[in-house]
Amino acid sequence: MATSAQVAIETYLKTSYHPDRDYVDGEIEERNLGEFDHASVQMALLAWFYARRNEWNVHVLPELRVRVSSTRVRIPDVCLISRDMPTEQVITHPPLVVVEILSPEDRVQRYNDRLEDYRAMGVKNIWVIDPSTQTGFDWVAGWHRTERFEATGTPIFLDVREIFDSLAK
Repeated sequence: MATSAQVAIETYLKTSYHPDRDYVDGEIEERNLGEFDHASVQMALLAWFYARRNEWNVHVLPELRVRVSSTRVRIPDVCLISRDMPTEQVITHPPLVVVEILSPEDRVQRYNDRLEDYRAMGVKNIWVIDPSTQTGFDWVAGWHRTERFEATGTPIFLDVREIFDSLAK
């Protein structure tokens, strides 16, 4: 859902929203979140990546603003950023990995737009998790179902089954 009044990006970047919202071409867009399945998968992903952060030399960050273009800011559910990159309060360099968790209200076209923004920014590893089907999709050039994600050129990986098994305990 977008609001109709246009907002300058400078205003958006200086404003705190609770929960935070995406910025798309002058409009503020709400994100679907706050449900148990979404939150529990997000926490499991954060725990998975955080346990491996030193080995993989990454920062593991939830819901961080990523400026994907001069007119768009997206907020991925989880992103991994190389510790070799400069620290930025709003990310302007492509993260190593972006993970998005689907909510029941999400629509394919809206999500395709969001994922395409990451791809256009230069993000090489765009991973989507669907809690309702316990499925992972590797999204670089479309929706490719996978049980194991691997970040190209890095040791970073994610076993989808292991994430959902950890939630069943």
